Amino acid sequence: MPRALILGGTGLVGRATALRLLESGWRVDVVGRDPDRMPAELTAAGGKFVEADRADQAQTRAALGSGADLLVDCLCFTAADARSLLPLAANSGSTVVMSSRAVYVDAAGRHVNSDVPPHFATPITEDRPTLAPATDTDHRSREGYGPNKVAAEQVVLESGLPVSVVRASRMHGIGASPAREWAVVKRVLDGRTVLLLARCGAGIVHGTAAANLAALIETVAHRPGTRVLNCADPDAPSALEICRTIAGHLGHVWEEVLLDDTAPAGLGRTPWDSPHPIVLDTSAATALGHRPAGTYATTIAPALDRLVDAARRGRRPADADSFTEYLDYAAEDAFLARRGGSLTGGSATGPRR
Repeated sequence: MPRALILGGTGLVGRATALRLLESGWRVDVVGRDPDRMPAELTAAGGKFVEADRADQAQTRAALGSGADLLVDCLCFTAADARSLLPLAANSGSTVVMSSRAVYVDAAGRHVNSDVPPHFATPITEDRPTLAPATDTDHRSREGYGPNKVAAEQVVLESGLPVSVVRASRMHGIGASPAREWAVVKRVLDGRTVLLLARCGAGIVHGTAAANLAALIETVAHRPGTRVLNCADPDAPSALEICRTIAGHLGHVWEEVLLDDTAPAGLGRTPWDSPHPIVLDTSAATALGHRPAGTYATTIAPALDRLVDAARRGRRPADADSFTEYLDYAAEDAFLARRGGSLTGGSATGPRR
């Protein structure tokens, strides 16, 4: 029975990967600091929790033990993190390091965390230029995240070890933080009967389902190598299409009001707004043998159900307050009143919250 060790395994990517591997007959050890965060479904499927701090090399080496067929690092953010990973990767058949589309720059040097949004004229391939590596900025900051990721990537790719760097885009699924779909789910639960969408809902920001990441990680486990791979959903729906998917899954109906540039600034925004499409090219992963677990609509469904179930039990996402900018009902009501519309009416899915 092959063995996988997942560092940071209780989060979004680790949960999905562990579950897929367990279902495929792997022995999976999930490393984390808090046993209370071990997802119940992983324990039920046979996963083992190993208490260890990713930052403590002695603890992670003890967790690896005599070696693993697959090592997955969901918590490699800096060059120092990458260097501490190398002794473990040297004793693993295949290693996966999670990275991000945040490393890419457009022709003007702009990136997804720039003050001015980037403009990628075509889908982003793995050979697209990246930010310069940096180790002197906080990786938790907006300006430091991408450069630190690049520095971490360089360390593992230059090691000569079979490490696959996987660059994801706007990850979603059960346990996602932020849970961007909450901006739409909350509207449904509040019984909103009109949906306003800026830029006519045309914004496209490619997403990556945790289930699709898990599928690629399993592929890489059987095909060790030193490489960079983009991972994203097989489709890249617009903001309008995403909102329709969520409302349709929840059985909710509303009038769509597609706003153009003459609408008040900030009105009708969603987490998927973008003046230019941001889409990852995933042909390299496909050529390796990767087959996605599903489209956005099929992979997001379990997360939507989880959000609704939690809300009906009085629980919101931990970052729910960060979505208030998308839920300015007073401004929407005022706009619709001026145009003769209405935003009243009951919910199609349950009582107001």
